[in-house]
Formats: sequence, structure tokens, C-alpha cells
Amino acid sequence: MAQTGTSSGHPIATLEASLLPRLPSSSPILFAAKKSKNLSFETIASAISRSEVATAALFYGQAQATEEDIANLAKVLDIPESKLRETELLSFPDRGRSIDMPPREPMIYRLYEIVQNYGYAFKGVINEKFGDGIMSAISFSTKVEKEEDDKGTWVVITLRGKW
Repeated sequence: MAQTGTSSGHPIATLEASLLPRLPSSSPILFAAKKSKNLSFETIASAISRSEVATAALFYGQAQATEEDIANLAKVLDIPESKLRETELLSFPDRGRSIDMPPREPMIYRLYEIVQNYGYAFKGVINEKFGDGIMSAISFSTKVEKEEDDKGTWVVITLRGKW
């Protein structure tokens, strides 16, 4: 049996009802099973051999599942594979539909605000280091980590895109 809850002791992420109309049919199925089993994205990610963010992206319909993902999700969440195959999980994702612009959810707005405030600074520094070009969001990985020091608790978000 997978570890239940989160390693941090905070509650697991569940599906916010207001998002439902903008998410694929797989989302409520996945989130219901996640909630029922009290599993964190960290635990599910470990079970399906994906990163936490990539796993969460599957739940929100922002990533395409592989055949292996379907089998592993079915196993860890006790959902019949056939039920998952009836959803959009294996289809091309419709990215970006689930969020208003500008975002209204405070945590997502803060990320938007960071890009809004530092976007050109990021671009300038990146261009100086790599020359003219663009970072890929397809050949891309990301992770979220937690750091603590004498000044408090910090979130560290790493974005890694191919140049």
C-alpha cells in the first residue's frame, strides 16, 4: 500500500469544483480516487515513475498519458484501466483552458506576476547566456522543492527547458 497523506503533513490537493467545467472527463475520476485513498501527488508520482508536477499535470489534463501511465495509475488508484482509456488521458492535451487570464487563484496569480515583473529580466539574462532563441516548453521538466533556513520556509521552483 502506498503512503497516504503528504510527507509534509499538509492536506492533499483535491479538485476545486469551479475548475470542473474546464477540465477533461479524466480529472474528476483521478481526483476522486486520489481523495478516496488520501494519496499525495508525491506518492502517486513515485508509484507511476513520473515527477510530482508531471503527475499533477495528468490530473489537470495538461499532459498526455502513456500506456504505462494508464496501467500504473489504474494500479495505484484502483481504477479499471478500461475506465481510464475511455477518457482523454491518451489524447493530446488541451493546455491552457483551465485557467483565466489573468489568473484569479492567488498562488497561480503570484506565478503570473513573477513572469509579468521579471519576464524581460529573465529574457535578457537568458539571451546573454544562450544567444537569440527560445526555451522549449516541450523538451521541458520542472520540480518544486521546499527549503528552510533561519529566515523561514521557501518554495523553490525549477524550470528546465531545452535551448
